[in-house]
Amino acid sequence: MRVFVAGATGVLGTSAVRALVASGHKVSGIARGGPKSEALAAAGAGPVQADLFDPASLRQAVAGHDVVVNLATRIPPPTKAARAGAWRENDRVRELASRNLAEAAAAEGVLRLVQEAVSFVYEDGGAEWITEGRAVRPNAFSASSITATDNAMGFADAYRFAVALRFGLFYGEDPVTRWTLERVRKGKPVLLGSPDGYISPIAVPDAGAAVVAALAAPSGVYNVSGAPLTRAEWAAELGRAAGAGDARFYSPLAMKLLGRRVEPFTRSQRICSDAFYNATGWRAKTSVADGLAAVSG
Repeated sequence: MRVFVAGATGVLGTSAVRALVASGHKVSGIARGGPKSEALAAAGAGPVQADLFDPASLRQAVAGHDVVVNLATRIPPPTKAARAGAWRENDRVRELASRNLAEAAAAEGVLRLVQEAVSFVYEDGGAEWITEGRAVRPNAFSASSITATDNAMGFADAYRFAVALRFGLFYGEDPVTRWTLERVRKGKPVLLGSPDGYISPIAVPDAGAAVVAALAAPSGVYNVSGAPLTRAEWAAELGRAAGAGDARFYSPLAMKLLGRRVEPFTRSQRICSDAFYNATGWRAKTSVADGLAAVSG
């Protein structure tokens, strides 16, 4: 298939492009020239210049494609994530750019739209498994993900397919994971919430493979995560990968100072990805130990 990828040069986009090309698809993606265009071309994809906030340029970019995949985000670095203003551009991308892409795809006769989303929108589930039927409780951090999902699902009709992938916590060869492991080595806190609460990480290569699997999924919203583990178990895995003791937790006072935007990261979320498996056969293949070892090695 001919697949257009927005966010093609980001962490998830890079992994998805590689997986799509390896699966035999003809891929093009947004790149603003220079090293990013060169990297995209080296991965076997065609660089395209387009503006996510310019509907006319998007229509021109997606014309002739069978599938549009929207992986575009503007996630701030961890050192700025607690600032409300740091998320404004990401909210704009998720709210406005997702709508522009869905409308451009519909206007140009694209048959399938795949939208990135996050599982942090779900309310705290304790030790229970969280399926797609669980109530959502977005806050200032995650509300724009709900909007992007709604924009994507509005694309679906009797002839067009829309798939939203609610990913768990990404880890792998990305700046956030490297920053986290470096803090663990220095004995600084990195974890929020209760040690007994669940976290649902997903290695970046597995997330890229999920994008390929989504090309065959029926329309719907799907959870996409690796095997959940408690935060205490995650702390131990981070410590082993960093060659240090177990990763430390932020104190309750520190969490208050970090602000309300970090609250979703304190929730216990034991994400169930069975619906996506039943629809596509996809399962995460990377163990946490192997995934983190690849970063720290």
